[in-house]
Amino acid sequence: MHRNQVAAMLAIAGVAGALVTGGCVSAATMPPAAAAASARAAAATGGTANIMIYGVNSDGAYWHAIVSGVIGDYGPAVSIDPNGQVDPAHNSELDLQLTHGSFRLSIAALDKKFVKAAAHEPVYPKTCTDLVSVTGTTPIVAGSGTSAYRRIRGSFPVTLTLNEVEARPCQPSPGAFRAQLITVAGSGTIWFSGTGTGKVSRLGSQLAAPPSNYTGGLVLSVASLFREASEGARTVASRSR
Repeated sequence: MHRNQVAAMLAIAGVAGALVTGGCVSAATMPPAAAAASARAAAATGGTANIMIYGVNSDGAYWHAIVSGVIGDYGPAVSIDPNGQVDPAHNSELDLQLTHGSFRLSIAALDKKFVKAAAHEPVYPKTCTDLVSVTGTTPIVAGSGTSAYRRIRGSFPVTLTLNEVEARPCQPSPGAFRAQLITVAGSGTIWFSGTGTGKVSRLGSQLAAPPSNYTGGLVLSVASLFREASEGARTVASRSR
């Protein structure tokens, strides 16, 4: 090998070694607290979530929930009291037991508005039917998030709507209906940080951690340097022959 070619290759190897070593040292010497803060920031997720909770032909405690937007998930929604016991009166909290985690909504204020609005059923006596709609805010219960929704916070401004055909004789009572649909729907800004694993998250989006075969742009840059050095060395060698 020509001396100029050897010199060029050694020079590039030295630069590449310095780059690699410098990168490794900076990552390895990051203080644990800074590394933890960086990981938390990378895993944090926030944005608009659109929620719809619905019950079909049921005045009971068990509903269904679908969440889209920054969260893409679904599952049962269960009316519970603050102690976690099932609450058929649904006047306290709603536990969203989604496929990738759970969290609770406070529905006490919304329920009070609904009870007041529905006090004059039947709304349409001639047809024995009802349409009742109220609006309110359902805050996420602090500390209720699990799994992918750990540390979730925020609230959902929602509209609660009841549409039903009552059973005759037309006297409102629990379960006395022919057909009924109850929906709670709205959009809110939320924040949460889940159990980031570096894989595609359970929410269907890519977390900040890189895939296992990722070695960063540095390796590509070093490879490019070596290719350029080799071409340059071959040019020098050919000219010196």
